Amino acid sequence: MSNFKEITNIEEWKDVLEQSKSHKLLLLKHSTTCPVSAHAYAEFTSFESPVEKYLVKVIESRAVSNEIEHDLGVKHESPQSFLIVDGKASWGHHIGRLQKRN
Repeated sequence: MSNFKEITNIEEWKDVLEQSKSHKLLLLKHSTTCPVSAHAYAEFTSFESPVEKYLVKVIESRAVSNEIEHDLGVKHESPQSFLIVDGKASWGHHIGRLQKRN
């Protein structure tokens, strides 16, 4: 059972962005062809979080990825993760390391 929800269209993204106005959300933009992104995906899916987690596959859902870049004002990179609060990226990380803390 997955511990995240996948966003596959712009309407779903807009709903998630609206939800962030009432509670924090984690988002991972993931490239299914990139080994670095595969590592970030493995880390992202390996931990439970009190914060809802969402995933966008950037190749399969390019329009959604582009809309996220526009809405959050953050240049696209993958892998890329965000903590979204009140419709804004309050924290973001890209390319480097996404790791759970013990």
